[in-house]
Amino acid sequence: MSQTPSAQYSLTIRVEIDDVPGMLGKVAGAIGDAEGTIGAIDLVEVGERLVRDITVDASDAEHWSAILAAIDAVDGAHVVDSTDRTFLLHVGGKIEQKNKSPLKTRDDLSMAYTPGVARVCTAIADDPDKAFQYTIKRNTVAIVSDGTAVLGLGDIGPRAAMPVMEGKAMLFKEFAGVDAFPICLDTKDPEEIIETCVRIAPGFGGINLEDISAPRCFEIEERLKGILDIPVFHDDQHGTAVVVLAALLNACKLTGRDLMDLRVLVVGLGAAGIAVTKILLQAGVREIIGCDSKGIVGARRPDYLDGSMNSMKRWYADVTNPENLSGTPADAIAGMDLFIGLSGAKVMPPEALGTMRKDAMVFAMANPNPEVSPEEAAPYARIIATGRSDYPNQINNVLCFPGVFRGALDVRAAQITEPMKMAAARAIATIVRDHELSEDYIIPSVFNRDVAPAVAAAVADEARITGAAPADNVAIGFAPGDVQMLPNA
Repeated sequence: MSQTPSAQYSLTIRVEIDDVPGMLGKVAGAIGDAEGTIGAIDLVEVGERLVRDITVDASDAEHWSAILAAIDAVDGAHVVDSTDRTFLLHVGGKIEQKNKSPLKTRDDLSMAYTPGVARVCTAIADDPDKAFQYTIKRNTVAIVSDGTAVLGLGDIGPRAAMPVMEGKAMLFKEFAGVDAFPICLDTKDPEEIIETCVRIAPGFGGINLEDISAPRCFEIEERLKGILDIPVFHDDQHGTAVVVLAALLNACKLTGRDLMDLRVLVVGLGAAGIAVTKILLQAGVREIIGCDSKGIVGARRPDYLDGSMNSMKRWYADVTNPENLSGTPADAIAGMDLFIGLSGAKVMPPEALGTMRKDAMVFAMANPNPEVSPEEAAPYARIIATGRSDYPNQINNVLCFPGVFRGALDVRAAQITEPMKMAAARAIATIVRDHELSEDYIIPSVFNRDVAPAVAAAVADEARITGAAPADNVAIGFAPGDVQMLPNA
C-alpha cells in the first residue's frame, strides 16, 4: 500500500453475508488484512442472509480491488455492489441557491419583486453605494478561475475545475457565512479574465482568484487591484502564504528560533512559492533559497543571464540566494532550518533532510502526495507539516480566506493589504495557546470555529488602522438572515 487510507478513496460496500455468529467479524478481519480502514457498518436488510453497508477508506483506487477481493474470498460473504462516496457527494453539484425570505403571499411577491422592488432599485440608482446594503453584494464573493492550475492536476480546463470552486464556495459559507459563487472562465487570456472580472464586479463584494497559473496570475491580480474598488485576493498565493507564516510563527516559538536567523529552502516557485517567500521576507526572514523545475534560482543561472527568465523569477533571483548557489534542491538543503515544499511528489530525498540544522522543520505541502512523506521525514525533522488532512499540522488555506474576506466585507475594505495578511497570520497562530503548542500541533484544525472570527476581527481592525477601510466605518458583523430597514425613497 503506497499511502495511508483516506476518505478521498472511501467506498460504501454492500455485502451479503450468511446470518451466522462471527460472520461480520470475519468480513471485518478480511478488510483489515487488506489494509482498509472501516468506518460505519449499517444493517440494510434481514432475511435468509444479512445485507450490510460497510464504509471503508482505501489508499487509492487500485486498493479498492484488493479490499473487494478479500471480502469475496470470505466463505459465506459476497460483495453485492460498491459506491464511490466522493463521486456520490458531487452528484448534481455541491451548492445551491436558497431564498432568505418566503414567497407565500401576494404581499411577499409585491415586496420581493414587482412592484415593491422598484423602490429599492431607485434608491440604489440615486446612490450606488447602497448596493452594499440592499443587495447580495454586501456578502457575496466571486470565485474566478480559468482551470489552469487546479490542485496538483494542472491545466484541466474550466469545466473540470468546477468541483474545486464549488468546494471553495462551501468553505466560505460554512466557516464565515460568506456567500460565494464559482465562475469558471473558458479563456486563458489575461485581458479577457481581467475584463470579465471588471464586468461582473457590480454584483460582488470581492473577487477570489483561484487556480490561475503563474506568471499570469500575478498580472491579473495586480491589475484588478488597481481597477476595482472591492477586494481582490488570489488565494493560491496569499492564503497559502498567510497560513505558512502562521505555522512558522508557532514552530519558531516551539523550537526557540528567531525569524531573522532562519535559513529557508523553498521548492516550487509558482504562485504560492513566490507569495510565501514575499511574506517571509516581510516578516523578517533574511536567508531564503528557492528552487524551480530547473534547480536553484539565482542571478548566475543561464536563463537569468540570457534574459529568458520571467519577471517574477528574476525578482526572486535578485532578492534571494545571495551566495548564488546552484544545483538541485538536495544540493541546497544542507544547513537549512526550514524546508517548504510547494511543488510535487517525492522531489526531496528523505536522507537529504539529515543535513539540515538541529530541530529541522519540514513543511511538505504538495497534494495529494508531498515532496517527502511524513514517515520518511520523521527521523530527520522535529516538526513536520503537510497540506493533507490525514496528518498533523495541516497547512490549509481554509484557515485564512473565509476570515480574511469576512473581515474585509464587514468594514467595506477596498483592498486586502499586506498588513491585513500579516494580521491574519498572527491571528491564526494565536489560536494555538502556549500550553497547547507541540510538535504535532503548531497550527489550528480547519474545523476550529474560533479561527475565522479571530481572523476576521484582526483583518477588520488592521484595515481601519491602515486606512484600507473608510475611517468612519464600523464592522458590520453581518450574518445571513439579518433584517434590514428599507430606505425612504
